[in-house]
Amino acid sequence: MSKRQSFYQFLMTERNPDSTDEIAQFANNAFYDQSFPKQADDYDSLSQYLELNGTYLPSMVIFDNAWTKYEEFMS
Repeated sequence: MSKRQSFYQFLMTERNPDSTDEIAQFANNAFYDQSFPKQADDYDSLSQYLELNGTYLPSMVIFDNAWTKYEEFMS
């Protein structure tokens, strides 16, 4: 049985420095966030981290949309 991919690993597939897409921008900024919980794969811990530390995330809706894409990717 293979290990579940972390949200961060998935998010890094969305990186695109030239994109104006909100999820791509989130991914770009998370890449530079040295404290981002890179092994986390649960919504609650990531959401809590971003609410407290994700000053680069203008809206938690962006995280919610990225999480939905992550869940679709993992299913």
